[in-house]
Amino acid sequence: MKNIFFLFSLLALFSLDAAAQQIITGKIYDGKARPIYGASIIELTTTNGTQSDIYGNYTLTVTQQSPTIRVSYLGYKTRDILITDKLMIDVVLEDFETNLDEVAILGTRNKNRTSTQSMAPIDVIDIKELSNRNGQLDLNQMLNITAPSFNSNRQSGSDGADHIDPASLRGLGPDQTLVLINGKRQHQSSLINLYGSRGRGNTGTDLNTIPAAAIERIEILRDGAAAQYGSDAIAGVINIILKNNVNEGALNFNAGAHQAKYRFDDKKIDGMNYNVNFNYGIKVTDDGYLNLTVDRNSRDHTNRANTGYTEYYRRQYGDAAIVNTSIYLNSKIEINKNLYVYGVGGYNKRNGEAYAWTRFADDDRNIAAIYPNGFDPLITSKIEDYTITIGAKATINKNNVFDFSHNAGGNTFMYTVANSLNRSLDLKTPTTFDAGGYNLHQNTSNASFTHYMPNLFKGSSFEVGGEYRLESYEIIAGQIESYKTYIDTLPPGSQGFPGFQPSDEVQATRDNKSVYADLEIDVTKKWSIGAALRNENYSDFGSILNWKLSTRYQILKNVAIRSTVSTGFRAPSLAQKYFNSTITNFELGQAVEVLIASNNGQVAEALGIPKLKEETSKNYSVGFTYNKGGFSFTADAYQIEIKDRVVLTGAFTSDDPIIGDTLVALNVGQAQFFTNAVNTTTQGLDVIASYTRRFKLTRVSLIAAINFNKLTINDVFTNDKLKGKEDTYFDIRERNFLIMSAPPIKSSSTLNIEHKKWNYNLRATYYGEVRLARWDNGLDVYTAKVPIDLSTTYAANKNIQLTVGINNIFDLYPDIKDPAYTEGGGAWDAVQMGTNGRLGFVKFRLNF
Repeated sequence: MKNIFFLFSLLALFSLDAAAQQIITGKIYDGKARPIYGASIIELTTTNGTQSDIYGNYTLTVTQQSPTIRVSYLGYKTRDILITDKLMIDVVLEDFETNLDEVAILGTRNKNRTSTQSMAPIDVIDIKELSNRNGQLDLNQMLNITAPSFNSNRQSGSDGADHIDPASLRGLGPDQTLVLINGKRQHQSSLINLYGSRGRGNTGTDLNTIPAAAIERIEILRDGAAAQYGSDAIAGVINIILKNNVNEGALNFNAGAHQAKYRFDDKKIDGMNYNVNFNYGIKVTDDGYLNLTVDRNSRDHTNRANTGYTEYYRRQYGDAAIVNTSIYLNSKIEINKNLYVYGVGGYNKRNGEAYAWTRFADDDRNIAAIYPNGFDPLITSKIEDYTITIGAKATINKNNVFDFSHNAGGNTFMYTVANSLNRSLDLKTPTTFDAGGYNLHQNTSNASFTHYMPNLFKGSSFEVGGEYRLESYEIIAGQIESYKTYIDTLPPGSQGFPGFQPSDEVQATRDNKSVYADLEIDVTKKWSIGAALRNENYSDFGSILNWKLSTRYQILKNVAIRSTVSTGFRAPSLAQKYFNSTITNFELGQAVEVLIASNNGQVAEALGIPKLKEETSKNYSVGFTYNKGGFSFTADAYQIEIKDRVVLTGAFTSDDPIIGDTLVALNVGQAQFFTNAVNTTTQGLDVIASYTRRFKLTRVSLIAAINFNKLTINDVFTNDKLKGKEDTYFDIRERNFLIMSAPPIKSSSTLNIEHKKWNYNLRATYYGEVRLARWDNGLDVYTAKVPIDLSTTYAANKNIQLTVGINNIFDLYPDIKDPAYTEGGGAWDAVQMGTNGRLGFVKFRLNF
């Protein structure tokens, strides 16, 4: 840090010394000759800069001979201007046609194609602006209120899912969306979700390991893309583009807290959330950079357990407490004008503390001599996540590009159970237990060759490549007291989360080899077509070939239609194949031990559960786009047919007349399995409209987006031994959790007004009605809700910015339900806007 401040000091002294060299003046206008107030004018490769005044005037003392100045303003295209001998320079900034229409690199090999010119629907989200204007501090929740097709909810009492938020696109599974960083595959979490309303039986990528302060933008491809990017891309692809700015930085201080409601105590606020982050980039070589981000976020518990029910099962229900620390480095170093190397390095460490179900004083799982008033177990986590990418890109004769890269990444999740006991040890029991955990590692090597053909038709590109990926998964046993039964008649293991046993331990690996080809042709100025083909070969599943066809046709100057059709697949994760553990479930408030049995283990074999196979899909989409002036409109309809979806079954019990004897012989009371049990069809429509207009010193923009989504379960199938037990194999509760992985309707509307130094942001998010089955198989209906958020930002100058705001102004909650019948034992399932209520926040930004 001292070296950084020393560098700043040297640059400042240099600037003073060179002050008399050149003074540049001029005016900044928009395309209609109106002055732009607050435009940024900086001298590249220095920290020197200024802003235009209320009349568009600026004065900048440059410190270099023949410098380049960069002029930028939100909503306009940035211009770089070389200064020679002219000292009075007026600059006209060209409007972006819309906030939606930004250059995208996802889903296309054409680097000049914007999101509305693409053949498939793509969202481009400016994370800097998003994070500045709302109270959410983690990436999952930012995207949840911005992209209607994206869904993520915090869970409570869901074991590991309290610490890692499951997230999904278009209501499909978290593991059916592929995540990339700078276009390279990111590893998944080692966690497999077992409870909660979203992601049951799925693994997914933990987006919250990547600090928002490190991200320039996020591109979301809402279309099947397995033929382009490989396994997991059934619902779509999320590409995270890291910052690459140089000689400029930012320091952010953020804080927020919820209005405390439904607590047993008199606390007025809870869920205090503090965040500080730092980002700075330095220039290396002519067009290279090293961009560093350090981020630390601390979040306290919320508690919403006291909702007025005379019978309740938890004294603590709410968000886990989290301390999340991340460091990310994005780099590019030129070797010569045709060759550069690049790299990404990221490390995240997270400590969490989540509430488990209460054991009351008279509970047979309590020891009154240790806990006279009962106890509330705490499931704590130590999570480490890393990613490293190195690569090289070479350009030959401008139109031939070779790209070689290697990515290594991994996730480790270790549990500790505190404020607990092992009842079968009686008074000899510890109260804190090492419960074990798991880890996942991935290594991916990729090579590609892209050939651009500007003279073939109106421009074409062709890419071929190959990829090799090695994956490993491990389960690690906890200390013996966390799982062992010492007195047969008493409940065993650490209460809240029984530890992994030596019989659960596993070390598994597999590899995958793939080759692919991708062709895009602009047949005419109005008509584009694309085709992709990919063959993948898994060491444990064999080979599969996937394809994709795309097209776009511009009917009129501002109107175009687009369509895609593709096949896809997802190989079951190693966790789905090998996870094995005994967990404590609660049904109508009663604790029940349940074995989650490995798909290739003894219990699954005895019941004839078939070996897992890959999920396959067919994707269809057709869309319409309109662009004119400051208005943009897109509408894309889709249908996703998935065969052999991997799910977690319902619980089979030892008193079952057909298979009960088998379970008793194996010493199992209840058992669940991962299996390919259902075929589904998801149909939906995404509509996005954007309008931007400037009125003298005021700029107004409005973005409205809505997603309609319907999932239908077509078939539930079992093996011969379990035929007739479809209602257990995939019962009504599991069916409803799958169907309601996303609200049938979700929309987001945002009004943003910029006036002089002020910015006002108003957002309304609509969450449609959600229906979930209860423990008694009745229905809990959560009616539609519309929380409203408001924030105000004041920019004192180009370097200092302050934002204050309130999310969920009217303190809305999902409808309160009977805790005896919900999944988590609280008055709500994990649906809609969550269960924390009103949030007040303040953000301070310092640019340098």
